This record gives sequence, C-alpha cells and structure tokens, in this order.
Amino acid sequence: MEDEKKLNNSTEEEKSEGKKVKKPKKDAEMQKLKDELEKSKEQLLRTAAEFDNYKKRTDRERAGIAEYAKCEVIKKLLPIFDNIDRASAADSESEDYIKGIEMIIKQFSGLGESLGIEEIGKAGDQFDPNYHEAVMHIEDEAFGENEIAEVLQKGYKLGDTVIRAAMVKVAN
Repeated sequence: MEDEKKLNNSTEEEKSEGKKVKKPKKDAEMQKLKDELEKSKEQLLRTAAEFDNYKKRTDRERAGIAEYAKCEVIKKLLPIFDNIDRASAADSESEDYIKGIEMIIKQFSGLGESLGIEEIGKAGDQFDPNYHEAVMHIEDEAFGENEIAEVLQKGYKLGDTVIRAAMVKVAN
C-alpha cells in the first residue's frame, strides 16, 4: 500500500512536473505568437506610412506636372499677347491694323493645331449633344433633320475631351 502511495505520489509529481514542462512550452508559443503579432503590426504601420508618403509624393509630382504644362502653354501664348498689345497701339483705321488682327488669328489657330485642339461644330454638320449645345431651333427646308444651320460660338475639343461645346442653331 505504501508502495501504491509512493507510486501515486510519484505519478502526481511527474504529472505536476509534466504540467510545468507543458506550461512553459505554452508560454513560449504564446510569446512567439505575440512577437509575430507585433512584427506584423509594425510591418503594417510601415506599409501604411510608405503608402501615405507615396500618395503625398505623387500629389506633389502631379501638381508639378500640371504647373509645367500651364507654363508651356503660357509661353506659347505670350507672343500672341505681344501682338495684341502692338495691334491695340496701332491706328484701328489703317490697313496694317487689319493685317495685324488677321496675323493674331492665324497665330491662335496655329497654336491650337500645335496643341492638338480641334474645332467642333460647323454649319452643315449633324447635331450631336455630346459636342454641340442647341440654343436656337429653326424650321427651314434648306437644311436636313437635326442639321446645324449656324454656329453662334465655336466649340473645341482636345482628343476625346470637349473643352467647350459649340453653341449652335439647329434646323428642323
């Protein structure tokens, strides 16, 4: 009986020792998981910070590109502004004045072409609400159905983007 008690006690000690051995194992696993969690959190925070920096950098670059593009267009406009100043100083009744105005119009047209700007809305074209704004409607047998009779204000587009719709008078 004493042998059984010793056996039971030793088994309980072994069990308790076994539990102690298992418990540190669980603590080590828990610590490992906590460390991995902290590492993941840190990595997530770094990634979020990098993404935020990326957004700020691309916004600055986009603003810089837009400013550069504006400057390039303004550089191309400056000679035309200079000619307008010269024309305004000239006598408006002279032939040189009229030639100067014609040259300015030609410069503007050339600038538009070099920038890829196209004029939209010509008399005789079919009315398209994507490119034209109908401000008047007339009945005239000389024109077809939904045909532009007159352009009141020219429209322009750059590529597929409408800069300004043409104001037109539409027939029938």
